Amino acid sequence: MTARLRTWLAHPLTRELDIDAPDTTALRRQIIAGKPFLRSIYDEWYRLVRDALPDMEGEVLELGSGAGFMRQYIDDLLTSEIFLTPGVRTVLDATALPFPAASLRAIVMTDVFHHIPRPRAFLSEASRSLKPGGRIVMVEPWVTPWSRLVYRRFHHEPFLPEAPRWEFPASGPLSGANGALPWIIFERDRAAFEREFPFLRISVIRPFMPLAYLVSGGVSMRSLMPGVAYRLWRVLERAAPSRLTAMFAMIVVERSAPANAASAMA
Repeated sequence: MTARLRTWLAHPLTRELDIDAPDTTALRRQIIAGKPFLRSIYDEWYRLVRDALPDMEGEVLELGSGAGFMRQYIDDLLTSEIFLTPGVRTVLDATALPFPAASLRAIVMTDVFHHIPRPRAFLSEASRSLKPGGRIVMVEPWVTPWSRLVYRRFHHEPFLPEAPRWEFPASGPLSGANGALPWIIFERDRAAFEREFPFLRISVIRPFMPLAYLVSGGVSMRSLMPGVAYRLWRVLERAAPSRLTAMFAMIVVERSAPANAASAMA
């Protein structure tokens, strides 16, 4: 995409703003509300997340809540962000969760995991703070031949499937990223993940949505489609082979019980 075309497509509310500024996140909530096609995408994502929650007592923590509205789908959701911004209940760091061991029912997020520069620290904290049977539920960018082309040519965030390490340099909370990180950890390096985190089990990886988010313009570009076209686009793109064309994936990771605890319960 040429610089001139990118400038023309940029959403006027955030065109000149620092992507890492809390004010930008607050404006992005306004953008989502004002773009019916994009809001329909988030509605679908939030339903997927809600339906994947485990049936147990306990609090559900959302990471990176700033621009979203997941609390409309999950009762008593504990919303959080890495900086102070309207609409969140707490400010916290995903790599140092302020919760007792085995206290959370779930940790949920959309488009957040790939912004965590120390994913091992987060996964360790999730393993510690989730109850046995608790889950990490996320919707994240995914690596396919189509998404490699789209993310590298049309997206501002780094997308590095070939990165040798999971970690990346910490910069701003939104500018720092590797969009390929979920695929790297849960697909490419799955064996290493399973060795390092024996109490975390990948139970669902569902690649999907090759086109809808692209034509929505996301939170930083103008929408290319009216809201009424959303269902038609979703019907059309469901015919595409997800392993070759998906841009996102629904990922569910479950906290298993220690072997001695499982034996004691038998």
